[in-house]
Amino acid sequence: MNRRRLGGALVGLALIAVGLVALDRLCPPNRARLRAAGAEIDDRQGRVIAFVPTADGMWRLPASADAVSPLFLDLLVKVEDHRFYRHLGVDPLAVARGAWQWARAGHVVSGASTLTMQVARLLEPRPRGFRAKLIEAVRAAQIEARFSKREILGMWLTLAPFGGNLEGVRAASYAWFGHAPASLTPAEAALLVALPRRPEALRPDRHPEAAAAARAKVLAAALRAGLIDATMLDGGAVPRARLPLPRAAPQLAPALAREGRPAHAVATTLDLPLQLALERLAGERMRALPRRVSLALLVADARSREVRALVGGAPWAVPDRADRAAWLDLSRAVRSPGSALKPFIYALAFAEGYAGPATPLADLPQHFGGYAPEDFSHAFAGRVTAADALRRSLNLPAVSLLRRIGPLRFAAALGEAGGTLRLPPGAGASLPLALGGAGITLRDMVGLYAALATDGSAAPLVVRPSEGQQPRPFLDAQAARLVADIITRPFPEGGPAGVAWKTGTSWGGRDAWAIGFDAQHVVGVWVGRPDGTPMPGGTGGALALPLLAGVFAMLPPAPRAVEPAPATPTPAAAVHADALRLLFPPPGAVLERDGAVPLRAMGGRRPLSFLIDGAPIASDRVRREADWTPPAPGFYRVMVLDADGESAQVEVRVQ
Repeated sequence: MNRRRLGGALVGLALIAVGLVALDRLCPPNRARLRAAGAEIDDRQGRVIAFVPTADGMWRLPASADAVSPLFLDLLVKVEDHRFYRHLGVDPLAVARGAWQWARAGHVVSGASTLTMQVARLLEPRPRGFRAKLIEAVRAAQIEARFSKREILGMWLTLAPFGGNLEGVRAASYAWFGHAPASLTPAEAALLVALPRRPEALRPDRHPEAAAAARAKVLAAALRAGLIDATMLDGGAVPRARLPLPRAAPQLAPALAREGRPAHAVATTLDLPLQLALERLAGERMRALPRRVSLALLVADARSREVRALVGGAPWAVPDRADRAAWLDLSRAVRSPGSALKPFIYALAFAEGYAGPATPLADLPQHFGGYAPEDFSHAFAGRVTAADALRRSLNLPAVSLLRRIGPLRFAAALGEAGGTLRLPPGAGASLPLALGGAGITLRDMVGLYAALATDGSAAPLVVRPSEGQQPRPFLDAQAARLVADIITRPFPEGGPAGVAWKTGTSWGGRDAWAIGFDAQHVVGVWVGRPDGTPMPGGTGGALALPLLAGVFAMLPPAPRAVEPAPATPTPAAAVHADALRLLFPPPGAVLERDGAVPLRAMGGRRPLSFLIDGAPIASDRVRREADWTPPAPGFYRVMVLDADGESAQVEVRVQ
């Protein structure tokens, strides 16, 4: 009979155990608050770039027992739960002591919550009461069964409240002391042990005397336990204000946090000192820019294509200019590059044999179907070498070369290299691409220029170490070298030598660009208004190029972008730059009789005279242009004379 009863009892216990296990599996501890923690963005050497808060604005940052000062852990266990390493979630002795003290005093004298029970409450906050205590005790047993003591400490270190919207010891240590919890002093550790007991009542920025008294009690307990000596009891004044948490790369960090989930620590290729220096420079330059104008800066390693620093916008650095657009990452904005794509037209043309640096090209008025581009200066240079045309960013030679390459092929080559061009809705690739007739991002532009800085191969820029891709062919290596040599020249207002650079200005002055590189870095600068409205007088040379020079001045010296290419003699067929010639109209031009025709000349010694069929027309003798209104349809002879009697003429037809 006894055996039968014993067997029944054992079966009953087994059923209870199975039931508890099943209940544990059906109702596990809810770790949603842990998963909803914020993120830490680190640079390439593990230094903290930025903390990113949770969706509800809490600075809740993951922390592990291994990343915290051992003294802090010793103090925490000593003060909060000195039998932590021996109990299974609930401390029976603490419960008995608490009940006895309550019975004698008629109120709670000391709590019986273990650190594990506190973790249960932090995971699932609920109104305090006897029922809540029972639930916490059950949850504590579950937590102890599922996790190690070090893991349980990590949960507490992540979730414990430290006043305001600070949760977790990592955020608290940076906010109150400005450094990681691994290097807490005894006084700092004691304050952080005391704070979670009454986080609002002990906030040192609001109640410094109460915070100092609570810290002193913890230090006294540490002295009695032999954790510190008497020289450490005086912790000095408590901090009177919260310090700003690390928040560099404010446009980039939130995106990295989203992309990095479910991980809460995101490693990057950024360099923290360079990032901070770039942000300071952006803030300084912003103050000199017109209102509502922002900027974006990017520095990448030329060979690895790793982004070393990125400023996606800078109004946040100037308080009176901060608005919603301040947080846009303008390095991803699709904007017109102006002339900044011209180096790639020349590189492809050199590789195909359509031109070389010394090839003579015509910078003369020309119609390409219905497209008649002009130079930025509204003048023309006449016959120039390809190298000079690129260096001076002349429009007509670039458009002529693009016509030979083929706009569709040009756009496809850039796209395959990672520089996707965004065309207007319904539009196809066409000759205006040479002058910025499509959109591209600063990131893509810097990636393309990295090909010129190296061997012509293309690879996308990366911000996270694991994102790297194998380079793929893009430009001929010799052609890339020739182009880099052409655009390697001094900065107009001074700056480091040996830098290759190119500017760009979009139509209406909406976008100002400057991209440059040496043997080690590629730097991109964009200046403009986030809403795309014009900046009167804004050009790449005036707004973006000085910033580019400033960035290179901060970078470590690097070798010249390329060694100079061997000089190639210019063919004798090239026209002398000083020869008198008519730029417009060109020979055989067919003109519409719908208004004044601009007559433009180049070269010769002023004053110049313009004649139609031998009869002079009104003109300003110190200028090289005049306006002529054809009186009727027909054929006309247009002539220009200079002070030495030299002349140039063309035949045209007016219809």
